[in-house]
Amino acid sequence: MKSVKLFGIMIIVTFIVISGCAKENAPKQNLPSNNARHTDDSEIKEVSLAEIEESSDDQKDVKKILPKLLDLGAKKCIPCKKMAPILEELTVEYKGVFDVEFVDVWQPENKAIAAKHQIRSIPTQIFFNKDGERLWTHEGFISKEDILKKWEELGYQFKASSENTQ
Repeated sequence: MKSVKLFGIMIIVTFIVISGCAKENAPKQNLPSNNARHTDDSEIKEVSLAEIEESSDDQKDVKKILPKLLDLGAKKCIPCKKMAPILEELTVEYKGVFDVEFVDVWQPENKAIAAKHQIRSIPTQIFFNKDGERLWTHEGFISKEDILKKWEELGYQFKASSENTQ
C-alpha cells in the first residue's frame, strides 16, 4: 500500500516539475503591470470553427462577423460561370452587410472543403448566419433576386451598402 502512495506522489511531483518547466519555457505575454486578472465576461467572445477558418494569417484587425453566402463551384463550369457576375455584384453592393465567398472545388487544394460540405453538384450555395450555422442550401444556378428573397425568408432584411451603390 505504501508503494502505491509513493508512486502516486512521484507522479504528482513529476507533473508539477514538468508543468513548471513548460511555464518557464513558454513565451512571455504582455500582462498589465499590476498582474490583475480580467474577469469581466462581457469582453470574452466565442469564436466558431467557421470564423477561425475564414480568418487570414495576415489580418491584423478584428473582423466583423457577418452572415455569409458560400458558393461552391468551379471556374470552368457553365452554370458557375453564369453565377460569377451575380456573386461579384453581391460582393460589391452588400459589402459590410453580408459576405460572399466563391470556392473552386475542382482545385485540388479545395477538395476537403467540398467534402466537408458534402457537395453533390455544382454550383451549390450555402447560406450561413453570423455564427457560422448553415441556414439553407441550394444546388444549381440561382438568380440575384432569388438570393435576396431567400435571405428575407431566412429573416434578414439587407439593404445595399449606400457607399457601394453610388
